[in-house]
Amino acid sequence: MGEPFKQHGAFSWCELMTTDPVAAKKFYTDLFGWDTEDMQMEGMNYTVVKAGGQEIGGIMNIPQEQQGSPPHWGIYVTVDDVDDTAKKAQDLGAAILVPPMDIPDVGRFFLFQDPQGAVISAITYVKK
Repeated sequence: MGEPFKQHGAFSWCELMTTDPVAAKKFYTDLFGWDTEDMQMEGMNYTVVKAGGQEIGGIMNIPQEQQGSPPHWGIYVTVDDVDDTAKKAQDLGAAILVPPMDIPDVGRFFLFQDPQGAVISAITYVKK
């Protein structure tokens, strides 16, 4: 597990949620030369994106709970404790959009909107 997955405050993952993962995968691999690897995750297909052999992000269908939103990239910041960070974010004026929840074999994350309106996720990865 690389340092961005361990370092509190580091950007560690980018994820595209889209209506057409197949077309998006072709576009971005042609554009940036990324390698991809498809995997099954809890009833869905997830494409891991790699640059220089390093896993850097993913591509997936827009989740059911976000249907109607346009395709968008999301960013994850590593934190030492998701639940503490969610409470602190809320205390500082953030709106919690997706409360802390587990991603099996990956970690625990939450999605929030900062007081200025920007949306971002924080995650604590499972120690590997």
